[in-house]
Amino acid sequence: MTQEQDSVITQEMRDAIGVESDPVSHEIEKGAIIKFAQAIGDDNPLYNDEQAARASRYGGLIAPPTFLRSTPSGPMKVSIKSPFSANLDGGSEWEYFHPVRPGDTITVTQKFADVYERNARAFGKMMFTIRETKYVNQFGQTVALQRSTGISYNPPS
Repeated sequence: MTQEQDSVITQEMRDAIGVESDPVSHEIEKGAIIKFAQAIGDDNPLYNDEQAARASRYGGLIAPPTFLRSTPSGPMKVSIKSPFSANLDGGSEWEYFHPVRPGDTITVTQKFADVYERNARAFGKMMFTIRETKYVNQFGQTVALQRSTGISYNPPS
């Protein structure tokens, strides 16, 4: 039996790679930035003090990096259904390119970027799915990219 025949990754899963959700746009409000910073306990004046933020290199308020988690994408157009019973969040990697400011319109899309498998001593075969979320402002600038990893496996009996 070849490795490909032994794979849990189907052609349907491979075909889902690169399929992007419909874009969803969010208008960023000053009050939402301030409330978000307060909710996470971040008292950095760049996020909640207009006067101090104007004196900074940014020239005004900006959103905390984690603020983008409050701007969801549209639903995925395809799904990758795992053949395994256990699923967990393998974490996220973020890249930031431009600050998010009050008055910005952030358009969010998400796509499946990859699916692959590995063997683990304790669990046997495991499947990894990578989703990439892209945040673009009204000027067409990518302000951030998020790559999230999902891991699925069958737990030992």
